Amino acid sequence: MKKKLFLASVFAFLILTGHSNHHDSKPEPVTEMPWKEVVISVTDLDRTAEFFKRIGGFREIYRGESSESAIKHYGLTSEASAEELLLAAEDSEAGFVRLIRFDNAGYKAPMRPGSRAWDTGCYFSLMVRMKGLRQIYDEAIEMGWWTETPVAQISFGESRLDVVIFKGPDGIQIQGYDRLKPPLPKAFPEFERVSQPFNIMQMIRNRENSRKFFVDLLGFNTFFYGTPFTAKEEAVTPLGIPLNLTTKTKYRTAIYYPIEGELGRVEMIEFMDIKGLDHSDKCQAPNLGLLSIKYPVEDMNQTVEALKERGQELINLNQVKLKPYGDIAILSLSSPDGAIIEFYEQ
Repeated sequence: MKKKLFLASVFAFLILTGHSNHHDSKPEPVTEMPWKEVVISVTDLDRTAEFFKRIGGFREIYRGESSESAIKHYGLTSEASAEELLLAAEDSEAGFVRLIRFDNAGYKAPMRPGSRAWDTGCYFSLMVRMKGLRQIYDEAIEMGWWTETPVAQISFGESRLDVVIFKGPDGIQIQGYDRLKPPLPKAFPEFERVSQPFNIMQMIRNRENSRKFFVDLLGFNTFFYGTPFTAKEEAVTPLGIPLNLTTKTKYRTAIYYPIEGELGRVEMIEFMDIKGLDHSDKCQAPNLGLLSIKYPVEDMNQTVEALKERGQELINLNQVKLKPYGDIAILSLSSPDGAIIEFYEQ
């Protein structure tokens, strides 16, 4: 089959141009820092960690049992326990990956069974930059990971990328971007093969409802808020859209972050004419998949007051012992599609 380029795709537009559409009025962001870590619920810590450690060269920061206060924070009973493994890319200070295996916690359902792009709810994929993606692709396949599509080559103007979504154990999806040219922005942290995660993707039911959550409530800035997109030519897309539908289906994208920068982003896509299953009721522990992201804040009391003033009625603030950070104050919010965003103060 003739190789097709995924031309002028929304992925290329977002990653390569960085165009934004800032909303005129919004409150101040509740934090000015990128998310510190992503939490992933798994059945086997080492099996999942192999991808990050063997391919990405990630290092272990902490391995051990979850505290009783952490188990309670996850909404589990006192009979439950958990083991955690915290990983970080070399020299990174954010974008950590916390793998957690829950035990004696009841049935663990997949958060997104099948994980089709047009199914909504929870987190869809964790996004990293890569160098030598096609070689990484072969190594990942040998490790037992898989992909929904072949590597998609994206062209936009003078820029080219290779993109693919890796599918691992427990439904985990890692979306790799290899920017072939021009070079990455100097502001992006240096890395050898796999970068620290810089973005996380949600599939959503209504983009405007998500905008109200991230912009009106959390005060996040808008990196991108695009018009509905349809491909001009049939092409392989990382999202796995059937080839004959790539020129017919419409979807729209938004990307937010607390402050401008290369890290700490949250991205979402709304399919406008393909209806899938909704999994927004499965996004909590001990279910399997991408569980949450954590943003640090400087003053938790100030954060709580800001959220209340903006209309957030239910706020559960917990005191948790979370290694290696120590004792933290933490609160959890759920996006309109169930994805968990947490804020904490050390």
